[in-house]
Amino acid sequence: MKKGDSSNEIMTDEKWQAIIGNDASYNNQFFYAVRTTGIFCKPSCKSRVPKKENVRIFQNAEEAISANYRPCKRCKPTNERLPDNEWVAIMIEYIDKNYAEKLTLEKLAEIGHGSPYHLHRTFKKITGITPVEYIQQARINTAKKYLLQSDRTVSDIAMKVGISNTPYFITLFKKMTGATPAHFRQLHESEGTK
Repeated sequence: MKKGDSSNEIMTDEKWQAIIGNDASYNNQFFYAVRTTGIFCKPSCKSRVPKKENVRIFQNAEEAISANYRPCKRCKPTNERLPDNEWVAIMIEYIDKNYAEKLTLEKLAEIGHGSPYHLHRTFKKITGITPVEYIQQARINTAKKYLLQSDRTVSDIAMKVGISNTPYFITLFKKMTGATPAHFRQLHESEGTK
């Protein structure tokens, strides 16, 4: 009943049930990777169940690694911990691609297959700032580009960068840049940098 080659095994109903049921009896029979996070796990991993269409099946951990997937911090499919700097790099990459979504420490920890406390502490140790501060920087840096390169309204830009509360966006922008979004745009237009 096995179809396909060993580097990308076919997802069977049996394997999917093992994944959603965290069935430890399937550990070492196969591993699964999640395309959207770049992480691979044992079937018994207690992390949030991924979308079925984002899952790839591998016969062993080496195949998942050679396909550029990294081991999960939670279930440790290679029985080794992912180095902290690599884990934080994965989280930074995820934030950079998804800053406009509602991102909480809990959601990031779930995606990174770790605890919120450990992620917060490790992220700050590696980068010098917290994940929330990094998310805010990513949003404000993107907002600056929109302000300089488009005629979008401030509230539209706030929504585009993932902040639905315009007054909060204006306050955060001023705190981080020293100017309101409208003043920032005016300053740069008068310098002729538009």
